[in-house]
Amino acid sequence: MNAQPSPRRRPQLHRRDFLHVGSAGLLGLSLANGLRQEACADSEAVSPKVKNVIMIFLTGGPATIDMWDMKPAASESVRGEFQPRTTSVPGIQICEHLPNLASQMHRVSLVRSVTHSIPEHTQGAAYVMTGNRPSPAFEYPSLGSLSASLLKSNQGVPAYMSVGSPPSLGAGELGTSLNPFEFSMSDPQAGTAATSGIGLPAGFSVADLERRQRVLERIDRPMRAFDASPLPRQLGRFQGEALDVLRSDRINKALQLEDESDEQRKKYGGGFFGRSTLAARRLIEAGARFVTIGFGDWDTHLNNFTRLRTSLLPQLDLALGSLIDDLHDRGLLDETIVYCTGEFGRTPDVNAAAGRDHWSRTMTALLAGGGFRQGFVYGATDPSGSDPVESPCSPDDLGASIFHQLGFLPTQTVLTQSGRPVPLFRNGQALHELIG
Repeated sequence: MNAQPSPRRRPQLHRRDFLHVGSAGLLGLSLANGLRQEACADSEAVSPKVKNVIMIFLTGGPATIDMWDMKPAASESVRGEFQPRTTSVPGIQICEHLPNLASQMHRVSLVRSVTHSIPEHTQGAAYVMTGNRPSPAFEYPSLGSLSASLLKSNQGVPAYMSVGSPPSLGAGELGTSLNPFEFSMSDPQAGTAATSGIGLPAGFSVADLERRQRVLERIDRPMRAFDASPLPRQLGRFQGEALDVLRSDRINKALQLEDESDEQRKKYGGGFFGRSTLAARRLIEAGARFVTIGFGDWDTHLNNFTRLRTSLLPQLDLALGSLIDDLHDRGLLDETIVYCTGEFGRTPDVNAAAGRDHWSRTMTALLAGGGFRQGFVYGATDPSGSDPVESPCSPDDLGASIFHQLGFLPTQTVLTQSGRPVPLFRNGQALHELIG
């Protein structure tokens, strides 16, 4: 199937850069304008049922037929090398190489009937990450950017953060000010994370920052006398919010993973994905509202079973299972959605290279917490895993279901940079059977 034309791309600016005290000038207008846009979004929000989202994106397209929707009764060319295992929920089986997640299945929903028609990485990822089918005429915002436009951020913490360079992260037509603040895992040995541009430079104190703010206010005061528009007054408010982020040390403290016990860090796994997932939990505790983690290398055209068994599944099992368990133990799972997915699934038939190729007609997504049903399977696929045969649903529906739990209807709108209102999800409907 030919890929659809790529939507228009905008130059991507990282929101973290707007907080850097440097070449752009202290308290420049970029962050302030971004915060203004967040407040101006036409959300018409209702009371939210949950507060936060952690989205884990398995870049490359995971073979969910070998993970969460196994076909042990199918022919050898379909069922592959792995055996199913029982879980904490009678009747639900998953891959033998996911023991940690099997023990957490009573807190999880598996959506086994996700389907779409874009078996191509870039456009498929854009569809899943935005909950809207890509269009050459309009660049849709990611789910994280939508959340940043709709949800009130906590003082001193950006609402939307990401790690691991997931695809299609940006805000599209909502403007670059709603792109995520990105952080990186900088020290694999110590297990620490780092941010670039969030915070003050070495030797520059909060007192120095506030002195410069006072200077800026003295400069701005006479300029405002010549401007009859409300913009200067608005900027005063949003520059204050920008200052809150710069004054706060909550982000940097959240990313100090060495503050966790050795046992806790080991529980998540010592690799990039484990550290990223632990950092995401700490950021949610610090006040972030939406954290996206990119975990790559799932494009298993070659040696699918070896790569899954020796690397990909053990990392996913440790970190994702520990995240769900940890959120539950800390009383955060009911108010936090964990959403794990990729851009598409992989072919029912194993190819000649012991791999599986692109297949968007069926895939499985995992949801935990956030008021979704627990120990539940939504939908089903046929005996070969080729097509959904029960309750087919789309990335639009999953996006609408998540935002339903956050308190927003799919028909509600956000404003583009030009002031055009657009619905959250053109074609999505909340999956009410999935909602507890």
